[in-house]
Amino acid sequence: MKASNSLWQKELAGKMPDALAREIDIFETEITLRKQGKLEERLFAETRLRKGVYGQRYDNGQRHDGRKVQEMAYPSELTKGLNTMWDAPGMQRIKIPAGGLNAHQLETLAELAEEYSDGIAHVTTRQDFQLHYVHIDDTPSLMRRLAAANITTREACGNSVRNVTACPYAGVCPDEVFDVTPFARALSKFLLGHPDCQNFGRKFKPSFSGCGQHACGLASMHDLGLIAVQGTENRERKIGFEMYVGGGLGAVPYQAKLFDPFVPPEELLPLAQAIGRVFAKYGEKKNRSRARIKFLIQDLGIEKFRKLVLEERKNLPPDPRWTEYVESAAAFTEAPLKPAGNKPLLGSTDFQRWLETNTRPQKQEGYSVITIALPLGDITANQLRALADVARRFTNETIRTTVEQNIVQRWISQNDLAELWRALQAAGLAYPGAETILDIVTCPGTDTCKLGISSSRGLAAELRKRLAEKNFQFDEAVQNLHIKISGCFNSCGQHHVADLGFYGVSRKMAGYAVPHFQVVLGGEWTHNAASYGMPVMAVPSKHIPEVVTRLVDRYAAGRKNGEAFKDFIKRIGKAELKSLLEDLARSPADPTDRSIFTDWGDPREYSLEDLGVGECAGEVVSAVDFDLAGAEREVFEAQVAWDNGQADTAGRLAYQAMLLAARGLVKLEYPNISQDSDQIVGEFRTRFYDTQKFFDPFAGGKFAHYLFAAQQRSQRPHTADSARYLIDEAHLFVEAAHSCYQRMGKPVGV
Repeated sequence: MKASNSLWQKELAGKMPDALAREIDIFETEITLRKQGKLEERLFAETRLRKGVYGQRYDNGQRHDGRKVQEMAYPSELTKGLNTMWDAPGMQRIKIPAGGLNAHQLETLAELAEEYSDGIAHVTTRQDFQLHYVHIDDTPSLMRRLAAANITTREACGNSVRNVTACPYAGVCPDEVFDVTPFARALSKFLLGHPDCQNFGRKFKPSFSGCGQHACGLASMHDLGLIAVQGTENRERKIGFEMYVGGGLGAVPYQAKLFDPFVPPEELLPLAQAIGRVFAKYGEKKNRSRARIKFLIQDLGIEKFRKLVLEERKNLPPDPRWTEYVESAAAFTEAPLKPAGNKPLLGSTDFQRWLETNTRPQKQEGYSVITIALPLGDITANQLRALADVARRFTNETIRTTVEQNIVQRWISQNDLAELWRALQAAGLAYPGAETILDIVTCPGTDTCKLGISSSRGLAAELRKRLAEKNFQFDEAVQNLHIKISGCFNSCGQHHVADLGFYGVSRKMAGYAVPHFQVVLGGEWTHNAASYGMPVMAVPSKHIPEVVTRLVDRYAAGRKNGEAFKDFIKRIGKAELKSLLEDLARSPADPTDRSIFTDWGDPREYSLEDLGVGECAGEVVSAVDFDLAGAEREVFEAQVAWDNGQADTAGRLAYQAMLLAARGLVKLEYPNISQDSDQIVGEFRTRFYDTQKFFDPFAGGKFAHYLFAAQQRSQRPHTADSARYLIDEAHLFVEAAHSCYQRMGKPVGV
């Protein structure tokens, strides 16, 4: 039962840092002012986001407790008015620096999940926790209770420095250069609320990795990525960091650029501060679609950006925290609770399977790290409590969340593995298959996210069920594949760096909106997310399991000499991939089969709005349909050209695809539009951008800017990088054109 806010305030008095307690008091006052209409929504939205308080979606118009609610909680510019904010719960994100937790913190999360949420905590791809269905009136109390357990929600969202992530195996991994944990904690503490990090145009995500070959830190896809390296100075070993800047996924993924091959620990914090200053000073503020640091670095070039940062570093006033935080963090140590042991040789088939996939030896002999695999990243309140008990019983509470939405426990004596497995089994936490093809990463999708287009969680659950049925038949190469799913283009499920990635889109079939997923292939998860995949084609959601089956079977049968999946995909080429899958993109042969019109995990038809069913033999195919199909073909051909090293051709084809899609939409109002690119862009701007008809309900006019920018650059030659970005932008522009066409319906006679 939920305790009253005032009761908790009294009980927690003195248990929180004064500054944090004051901040939460201020936020509570701001909630009151917003209720009274005395605080502008635009300002309050950023305030609550910086406290980790997000809006949430309710597709079926019901709360989890059955009460009727508005479509979205916590209104933004898109949903004005106060009723929604107070009638419908939202989501609370909770920062966990480097993923590190203790047993008491797990128990606190369990209590909060039960009292304020639906009894489930969700682990994210940035090692955070999220609680859904949290009412905004309860958030100050929730924050106070977290603060008393030394957890903060500050800057978990908003235009701020997000959670500092780190390899969950740091300190125990046999392949690491050194333990990055203390440095990740020092950077997190230093940048939290730092005045030089309060004026960003968008978010800023740092990460740490202990080595270059594994994926645990994912340095290549972060705004600031740090990889442990070592050198020598006067014949003595010296540790430092290979520093990367400007990576990011999102709608269009960017690979991070090398800023410095060796940054000594004493320069870590001042350089990060200088980067923050440059980002705040020169980063885009008005156009949010260009406001991440990756775009600033693209515009300036890495050399100019480096020069600005080093000049800023030179001018920084000395700060004692630069050395104090690093030195105090360097004192960080972990120790085992039990003596070292030996790995058990015997056990049941289930135990041996779990041992094979969910344990790994530490560099400290006789100890193992165990991974608790969490399907969909979810863990119940009772499971959190059971995990806290396990942590106390077998370790010194050495617990970490992972970027694959799991939890690891470190320093398990190998003597205890069988007993620990039985304890996890009793709690329903002994799923095998961690970090295998079964361990599917997914964002919340249409379950709760306001941006979700297709049901990523529903698809992930279905894929996991089907793959589990035949997982023992897979060889090692197939078992080690990674599947990642996002409900929209924003890549919260990290689909770009998966072997098999999927992101939600909507297409029209037989006059109805049908949930689809774009199939993204060619990404690389290892080597800190070394390369990004590209979309191949959009397939109805209900056909995606067959897509996975065909691709996995084709890889198992056709790979050569231990060939990695991304290399296999590159070798067989886009044309063969399209031939393998294209029948799955078509409408079902049986017109009475309605299954394609529903999404996974949702019995309702995806849309009942009739967008225009054709006469007699079938639907009339309009000129707009042809142009949109042609635009998709052009993007596909651009990818083929890019794969063949023809960067300039690829870039020109991607631009032509955008022009073709824009021309198709313009034909809805101006059927005789010419093929002149300037006229197409001009008419599109006037008829669809200025009128906001093209604006996506959540992305606004973001994708239209891709066309405008491409037109401005159309006379310049393309590099491999610029062509790659343009292909991704063209994909998104064409998808936005499809969505716009669906929203408008099909005018008669088109």
